[in-house]
Amino acid sequence: MKLSVIISTYNSPEWLEKVLWGYSVQTHREFEIIMADDGSTDETRQLIDRMRTETGLDIRHVWQEDNGFQKCRILNKAVLEASADYLVFTDGDCIPRQDFLEVHATEARPGYYLSGGYHKLPMATSRAITREDIIAGRCFDLTWLKAHGLKASYKNSKLTASRRQARLFNALTPTRCRFKGSNGSAWKQDVLAVNGFDETMAYGGEDREFGVRLVNHGIKPRHVRYNAIVIHLDHARGYVDPAIVKANKDHRIKVDKQGIIRTMHGIEQHTHRQQTGAHS
Repeated sequence: MKLSVIISTYNSPEWLEKVLWGYSVQTHREFEIIMADDGSTDETRQLIDRMRTETGLDIRHVWQEDNGFQKCRILNKAVLEASADYLVFTDGDCIPRQDFLEVHATEARPGYYLSGGYHKLPMATSRAITREDIIAGRCFDLTWLKAHGLKASYKNSKLTASRRQARLFNALTPTRCRFKGSNGSAWKQDVLAVNGFDETMAYGGEDREFGVRLVNHGIKPRHVRYNAIVIHLDHARGYVDPAIVKANKDHRIKVDKQGIIRTMHGIEQHTHRQQTGAHS
């Protein structure tokens, strides 16, 4: 089963390099990577070119000019570039465990989307991780992580669950199964049916709103929290605006209550531009 892995990024080449090393050692090999780049400088393009050569990964770089936070817009453009029927969405600061894509591929079912999570690391641990740690899988070992600054937490069970335990934990978790832009997957036909991501939404729950419309379309959510594992590298979030986060939440609640399936501000505007030959 071929996968299109859509990775969002913005001016974080040091973290993105670590993420791409994670994809270089995936057990599931039939995939392409679409970099959804929301206006990074040329340093990111140079990194992608180098990593394409060093890893042999099939990477396409979809870039748009920096005009503020437009993640939903670049994700929609990336979806149109994807050649596979099944799409995995994640971020350029999330290193995947070696079986990450295998889990998404084997758990995919018609009529469902998959919802994973991430394991957030402190800055010291994020910086300590090397290429060798990623390739050897050490950075997913709880003993290694604790030795490099990770504090004890019940959340660490995500990293230690066996396959049987992961299935049980996924079934029993009280966490609501919402779409996660950092670790989620869906069929391309379903993404197109809801017109992709709502480009009027800035940071704060824009992925959840997309998931609500998938559910309104009849797509059921399914947990892979305990078996589709990524570790999240630390970074500042200077772009977070509480007022925007609240407005996004209010919009998501409206979409939920009214059963809205398609956004009016999604992928279709880009397909129309392609057909007319206009620039996006």
